[in-house]
Amino acid sequence: MKKILFLTFITISIIIPHKLYALDITIGATTWYAQSEQYYTQSKSAYFMNNTLVKSDPTFLYGPTLAVRFSNNFNLTFVYLFGNFETVKDDGSFKYKSKYRRSDSDLALNYRLGDYFKVFAGMKYLSYDITPGDTDEDTFLIKSKDPHTSLGSGLGVSATVPIVGDLFVLGTFSGLYLWGADKVKIGDTNGNNPRSVNLDYNEYGINSTIALAYYIAPASTVISLGGRLQYLIADYKDNAIYLDSIKFTIYGVTLTATYTFRI
Repeated sequence: MKKILFLTFITISIIIPHKLYALDITIGATTWYAQSEQYYTQSKSAYFMNNTLVKSDPTFLYGPTLAVRFSNNFNLTFVYLFGNFETVKDDGSFKYKSKYRRSDSDLALNYRLGDYFKVFAGMKYLSYDITPGDTDEDTFLIKSKDPHTSLGSGLGVSATVPIVGDLFVLGTFSGLYLWGADKVKIGDTNGNNPRSVNLDYNEYGINSTIALAYYIAPASTVISLGGRLQYLIADYKDNAIYLDSIKFTIYGVTLTATYTFRI
């Protein structure tokens, strides 16, 4: 990942003309009060996660934001979010608990199209550190932390539309394509004879946000409140012995505050 980030900054330095610009720096913090859902599909065998929907309790994700504007047309943005989900599956005959420690980061290069729109392309890193919990029946999953880690690219469009005065609407829509692998320990139906297995997958989906924002001119600060939806499908390959796919849906309310200064 360090190599990819390094190459990205090299690309940016090539795009920007060899002329010194004043840099507009925007720093801030963001939070996402979100609900998470995972839908597991499995047609190859009849383990307990076959065609199962698992919902989390709502929780807060939070983290920093950073934007650097190099010129009138180009700027670089970075957002990182972190939080913990707790999920419970209980259909009366079977109960399963787990915890998800989620990290989500985006690095994107933006290009301005007129006064209202931008297009952007960049990278996304996504990680779920899954800890299985208590279950009412024996399981072939050994109770350990199972990282679900993805890295890939994204392409999208964003809009900033003024309403009245310093009040405006922000919106983004992007498509994502990532690659990754689950590293899990698998045992027999009684949890015995564990072995480590890598479950490779391709992950793809969309990310969308819309927010109402207000610019506080004396403080060079923007406060925005809105909603965000992320939908991803992890499509497992032939070596995934216990899953065909997982569909991740995360949605909720976002609140962001940013401050801009020039150097």
